[in-house]
Amino acid sequence: MARLHSGMRLLHWLALALLIVLVDQFTKLLIVGSMQLGDSRMVTEFFNIVRAHNSGAAFSFLADASGWQRWFFTGLGGVAAVVMVWLLHRHAGEKLFCFAITCVLGGAVGNVIDRLLYGYVVDFLDFHWVALHFPAFNAADSAITLGAACLILDELLRVRRSR
Repeated sequence: MARLHSGMRLLHWLALALLIVLVDQFTKLLIVGSMQLGDSRMVTEFFNIVRAHNSGAAFSFLADASGWQRWFFTGLGGVAAVVMVWLLHRHAGEKLFCFAITCVLGGAVGNVIDRLLYGYVVDFLDFHWVALHFPAFNAADSAITLGAACLILDELLRVRRSR
């Protein structure tokens, strides 16, 4: 019975990861279908919707490499996804930890899909303030960032409980 309950929790987390992937891919399809590369639409004084392509990793790391990075980051994302599903299965009852891993999983899969379909990741959220300009990002990146923050919080709470 415990194994069945654990399996249901795993399905719950995987369904949330799928929802993240669907939201990410839907928003990217809206951008790809309505904007050309480099287009920008001002929303507020500090926020634009843009169409940008990132063939690298976070903050365009390795974006100027010769193309090998597409397959490297795709493979890395695939391996990471397998590890994260294993972690979800192993720790299915740990809500904050699993929420964090689920966010990272959904975001990673969303960006891997882009790499497979286009050879780059579609970014479109562009925040800036005076002379400061944050690199454009997407819904998958937002989920990964939320997941990373929750992993840090989970660890801080775990350390606090162990004292």
